[in-house]
Amino acid sequence: MISNVLVVKLRYIGDVLLTTPFLRVLRRGFPDARVTVLVNPGTGEVLRHNPDVNEVLCLPRTGLIPQVQCYRELRARRFDCVVDLTDGDRSAFISFITGARMRIGFNHENRLRGRLYSRCVQASYDAMHVIDYHAMALPSLGLSMEGGEPILPLSREDHERAHHVVESLQLDRTRWIMIHPAARYWFKAWPPDRFAALGDAFHERGFQVVLVGSPDDRSIETEILQIAKRSMISLIGNTRLLELAALMTRCRLFIGNDAGPMHMAAAVGCPVVALFGPSDPAVWAPRGKHVKPIHKGLDCRECFHPDCFRGEQRCMKLITVDEVLEEANALL
Repeated sequence: MISNVLVVKLRYIGDVLLTTPFLRVLRRGFPDARVTVLVNPGTGEVLRHNPDVNEVLCLPRTGLIPQVQCYRELRARRFDCVVDLTDGDRSAFISFITGARMRIGFNHENRLRGRLYSRCVQASYDAMHVIDYHAMALPSLGLSMEGGEPILPLSREDHERAHHVVESLQLDRTRWIMIHPAARYWFKAWPPDRFAALGDAFHERGFQVVLVGSPDDRSIETEILQIAKRSMISLIGNTRLLELAALMTRCRLFIGNDAGPMHMAAAVGCPVVALFGPSDPAVWAPRGKHVKPIHKGLDCRECFHPDCFRGEQRCMKLITVDEVLEEANALL
C-alpha cells in the first residue's frame, strides 16, 4: 500500500501545472497517502492551494552543499514510492537516491537512467499530449490511465488583490484583454510589432489591452509601447503569480506565446488564443473548453535548440495579426 509518495517534476511553471491531472488521479487512488512534489524554484507556486498535494519541495539550482542537503532530506523522508514525471537524468538520479522501493519513471531516449527506476514506463514523448503522457505512469500504480484538465486553485487573498488591481485601473470586465508577449526562448515569441498592432486593433474596437509578464520582460514591454499607436496598460513585473492567475478570471480573453501564463489562463477558465511556433500544440496546447491554438506546422525539430535558422520564414513570423484577430473573434 502506498502511503508516502514523491512526485518529481523539474521543469517550468507550465510543466508543473500540467502535472495536476496526474496528481488528481493519484489522490483519488490513494486518498490517505502523503503526496509531496519536488520542483524547481519559482515553479511550485501553482501548487500552493492544490488539494491533492500535501507539500511542495524546491530543489536548489546552485551550490553543492544545499543540493546535497536536499538529497539527504529526501532520503530521510523514507518515501515508499517515487514517480518521476521529468524524463531527465538528474531527476532519475534523485529518484534513485531517495531509497524508495518503487521508482517509476520515463526514458523515451533509452538512456542509462532507465536502470535507476524499478519500473520504466514505455511511452513515446511526442506521440500524445503531455497530460496523457504523464497518465501512462498510472497503471504502474494500479490506477486507471486518466487524463483531464489542469487545475489552478486560488485563495481569497489572490482574488482580493486581483480585484484591487481591476478597480484601481478601472477595467471593465467585459471589455479588457490580457496579452503576454514574452517566451522563454526568443524563437517561441511572436514579434513585438505584431503585439503592438494587435493591441491597436483591439483598442479601436473599444477594448482595453493589458500587458503582463515578469520583470525580465521589461525590454519587450518598452518595445511594444514605443511601437503601439494606441495606449496600453502594462502590469509587466508588477503582479505576483497567483494574483496574475486571479486577474485572468476577470478578463475577457488571454492572448500569448507558448509559455506558463498560457496554461495558467486555461486552467482558471479564461478563453485563450495560444501562439505556437516550434512546439507542437498536439503535445503542448493548453487544455480547456475555450482554447484556440495557432500553429504553422513547420518541422522545427532540427533547429529547435539552441537556435532557429529560418530567418524571416520562421514559424512565429508566419502568424499574422489578422489570423490572431480571427481566432480572438471566435472566442469573443
